[in-house]
Amino acid sequence: MNGTDWYLALLAGFALDLLFGDPAWRYHPVCLIGRYIAWCEKRLRFRGGDLRKSAVLLTASTVAVTMAASAALIALASLGGRWPCLAVMALLNWMGLSSRCLAKEAEGVRQALARGVEAGRAQVARIVGRDTGELNEREIIAATVETVAENTTDGVVAPMLYGFLGGPVLLWGFKAASTLDSMVGYMDPKYRDIGWSSARLDDILNYIPARLTGPLMCLSAGLCRLNIRGAWRMLRRDHACHQSPNCAWTEAAAAGALGIRLGGTHQYFGKTVEKPDIGDDTRPIQRQDIRRMNRMMYITALLAMALLGVLTLAIGGIAG
Repeated sequence: MNGTDWYLALLAGFALDLLFGDPAWRYHPVCLIGRYIAWCEKRLRFRGGDLRKSAVLLTASTVAVTMAASAALIALASLGGRWPCLAVMALLNWMGLSSRCLAKEAEGVRQALARGVEAGRAQVARIVGRDTGELNEREIIAATVETVAENTTDGVVAPMLYGFLGGPVLLWGFKAASTLDSMVGYMDPKYRDIGWSSARLDDILNYIPARLTGPLMCLSAGLCRLNIRGAWRMLRRDHACHQSPNCAWTEAAAAGALGIRLGGTHQYFGKTVEKPDIGDDTRPIQRQDIRRMNRMMYITALLAMALLGVLTLAIGGIAG
């Protein structure tokens, strides 16, 4: 398979994601990866020893097994020729992208808030890691906007980029690292040692995608008739205002485009975590900001796919 086939399969997977969202079934690759992580973590803890060394084994084995399984599926499909192979790659790409699912969950928070703050707290708890029991409406909306902005990188653009660079095998290597980070990549005492390498790998793999997604989100702000100048200004000013080296790139662009403030103090696992403010409070935050953020996420994804298409044509032209 060549780079053109990788892009065609990626484009087909993206179209399936836009049309149907991420398929929910018990044998979804992310579910299988999650089961392996839970099993392996339990075994490593039971074995004892240095958990920081065990963390490397957990991270490396999860990524390696996931990539090997993806490669085996593609190799098996290729025995039937090009089209069955493209179909399998498209299906793998589909399950590795999450734009529609992300937008649906965010919209669910907006609809829940119409029923009351308690309903909003319950719904936003599905998509954020912070404690939600004491959040007010403004904080619920801000948390949702932050989550969509952050996941535009690691749930949409980063998988696209890795699928472009190495097909579904590399895409699922990234997804394995992302799943590891979401399950064990925390700084609390329970996961600090067993999850350090997973968190570090996720930071490394998202480094370039975040710096690509931030500017693309600024462009999407203009296409959505939002404040493109504010998006660029906040991107330049606040892109480093986060404990993560990557998250604030898209959060800053989103805050500037919407004219709202994100970040600040939150509770995680009962502990207060101080975060720098991102953006300025130029107007009160609104429930409609969730829909605006969703539109920016979709346009950013389309821009990324278009950019990768141009690169595919350029590389093909050079190779030809």
